[in-house]
Amino acid sequence: MARIYPLFSSSKGNSTFIGTEKGGILIDCGVSFKRLSAALEINNIPLASVQAVFITHEHSDHVNGLKMLTCKTGLPVYGQKRTLQRLCDSGKISPSSHVIDMTNISIACAGSEVSCFNTPHDTIQSCGYRIHTEDDKYCAVCTDLGHVTPEVDQALTGCRLVLLEANYDENMLRTGSYPLYLKERILSKNGHLSNSDCAVQVGKLIERGTTHFILGHLSQDNNRPQIADSTVQNSLPQFTRCKDYLLGVAPVETRGGAVIF
Repeated sequence: MARIYPLFSSSKGNSTFIGTEKGGILIDCGVSFKRLSAALEINNIPLASVQAVFITHEHSDHVNGLKMLTCKTGLPVYGQKRTLQRLCDSGKISPSSHVIDMTNISIACAGSEVSCFNTPHDTIQSCGYRIHTEDDKYCAVCTDLGHVTPEVDQALTGCRLVLLEANYDENMLRTGSYPLYLKERILSKNGHLSNSDCAVQVGKLIERGTTHFILGHLSQDNNRPQIADSTVQNSLPQFTRCKDYLLGVAPVETRGGAVIF
């Protein structure tokens, strides 16, 4: 039965495991190897069950632990060509690991079929991932995007579960202490997705049959879990929570637990 484990989710570190204790994949490794190993152990997932790591982009909160993970395990690293080249050039991937460009192709791994889609973000290249599990379920992990493009919309459509970015509350960001240039970067079309913009996309996806949602990559400075949750729910008066859809917020760091979809 398909499961997603949001191990870490914030602007300071991100990593998600999709699979079971028998095998699965890791999307991003933005925390230390020690913290990642502890998080897997809390969820009764042996490190040996991780069969590959898929990288969304090269920002530190998504790759901080990648060098040590690949040194310790030799796991293959999948991603887009320019992202992988940047990571190799900067020594973020151990030479013992195979590096596989999956731009425009699907990869069979850990019983699932994985494909990537482009996301608009201020980095050399950025993507989300769509996963077709062996029990014929679809899910997607989609964070770090300034707006929802037609490509993103198409990739999320048809998924039973979507982990979608709800990075900031616009009022908190605009009135907060961040310098102007940083506020503008986050608010831009290549920045991050706000709670309100996330809510719009959630509504579209519910209409098309998506039932499970996890809000992810929340800023610890410009958002709060209860604000993100209520913003999305209050934007969906035509739907009934726990009947038409299920909604949760990914923890900053797992305390154990998965979402079955």
